[in-house]
Amino acid sequence: MCDQDHFEEDRLEYEARGLVTRKQFGAMLGAGVTLMLPQVANAVTVTESDVTITTPDGAADCYFVHPASGSAAAVLIWPDIFGLRPAFKQMGKRLAESGYSVLVVNPFYRMKKAPTSEGGGATNIQDVMPLARALNETTHMTDAKAFIGWLDEQKSVDKKKKVGTQGYCMGGPIAFRTSAAVPGRVGAVASFHGGGLVTDAPNSPHLQASKTKAQFLIAIAENDDKRLPNDKTVLKETFEKAGLPAEIEVYGAAHGWCPPDSKVYNQELAEKAWSRLLALYGKALA
Repeated sequence: MCDQDHFEEDRLEYEARGLVTRKQFGAMLGAGVTLMLPQVANAVTVTESDVTITTPDGAADCYFVHPASGSAAAVLIWPDIFGLRPAFKQMGKRLAESGYSVLVVNPFYRMKKAPTSEGGGATNIQDVMPLARALNETTHMTDAKAFIGWLDEQKSVDKKKKVGTQGYCMGGPIAFRTSAAVPGRVGAVASFHGGGLVTDAPNSPHLQASKTKAQFLIAIAENDDKRLPNDKTVLKETFEKAGLPAEIEVYGAAHGWCPPDSKVYNQELAEKAWSRLLALYGKALA
């Protein structure tokens, strides 16, 4: 599902190589305390709120943030295995300041309200693994439809524009499946250190996503690529065959490098990935 149980060994390796510093993942990485992300140039004023969304399986607690005036393209964010927490709210708000109506969801709402990890990205992976294992293709697809349906009911969402969706770690394959669940609405999909994008199953996320009309950004962690070196080739060939634009790149960082509360947060490469995300949305959601 994901390789975040390798975080500690990755942290030691990347610290030794100078790719991540102790300052970046130290005491600041407790729950609710994250590194400050760079300011957005020409940031728009935003409105933020905690919302509850009804799904076929219950009530999902989520975070919604959008430009304070007008309507904008919607983006659905699927967090990593540590779930909805301050770091992802910060990321969602930053994206909204760039002009998007952003919904960050708690994928584990059936079992636990957010925050689902006491230590944020520094939480012991074994503490949250049962939450992730309780989800499956059916819950992914059902939730995707419910969340995008809710977004389309909001005045701050421009329904004439396609929806973007992005996922981190276990959220990567969910973002892929979101495009398959609502193919007529999703125009862009981004996966950052996504785990389980390629499987041997006929319902593999990469096969489902290749049947859509979305554009893709797939940012792969260096250590994930070392463990599964053929995945990037399969992804490239699959999307080329489907005729779908897909930017696929291996980043020289460890699995989990994007969220600012991660033990292996790499600001330089996280910013590179963020800039590629904005470029994708600028093309696909215009």
